[in-house]
Amino acid sequence: MNIIEVKNLKKIYQDEASTTIALADISFSVSQGEFVAIMGPSGSGKSTLLHVLGLLDVSSSGSYYFAGQDITSYSSDELANLRNQKIGFVFQAFNLLARTSVLDNVKLPLVYSKIAEADWDNKARRAIEAVGLISRLQHQPSELSGGEKQRVAIARALINNPDIIFADEPTGNLDSKSGKKVMSIIQRLNEEEGKTVILITHETSTAEHAERIIHLLDGKIDSDIKVAKRLSTNDEYVK
Repeated sequence: MNIIEVKNLKKIYQDEASTTIALADISFSVSQGEFVAIMGPSGSGKSTLLHVLGLLDVSSSGSYYFAGQDITSYSSDELANLRNQKIGFVFQAFNLLARTSVLDNVKLPLVYSKIAEADWDNKARRAIEAVGLISRLQHQPSELSGGEKQRVAIARALINNPDIIFADEPTGNLDSKSGKKVMSIIQRLNEEEGKTVILITHETSTAEHAERIIHLLDGKIDSDIKVAKRLSTNDEYVK
């Protein structure tokens, strides 16, 4: 089953002085449980594509089917509801609230959910434990390393048990050791829990954790290749 299918997707930015085509006739699908990396040079359209696929922006034309439903005509409220229930985001900049504990940062998406508030702490604790940070519950972001901050972001992305995780340059601000730990967690979520993962990265070593790599160039798909053998998760897991 395809969780994502886009056909002839276009995104055009226009002002009085110029017209910029960010995406041009993008067509592809992503199966449930697949791990796809999207790569490309600066200006290739990969960030724009992430925002459209993640329902943070809308396309100028074309069709977008999410879990079999045509969402092209969805209202902003309908898109926000779908995004909250079905999608988790992990960003390069972490996007954590500075003066807020790890526990409360992870609970944030539950504010917009239908989950009873009495259950929030337990759900957040389970998500934090899954990324090996249960000892950091009451720490604030300033007290964490870069790798720990990204693991908090992953826990927050998991809190609503999403069908799909969008990871935007998740290792971009990390040293190589922390980056490997973060990618090990993301890959395990794909392999062991069946989460669909769409990864945006410019790093070949990071993309090699995926089973499929899509290269963008000038807003178009330049190549779409199945990876013969992706990197293993045999690195020591985060404790």
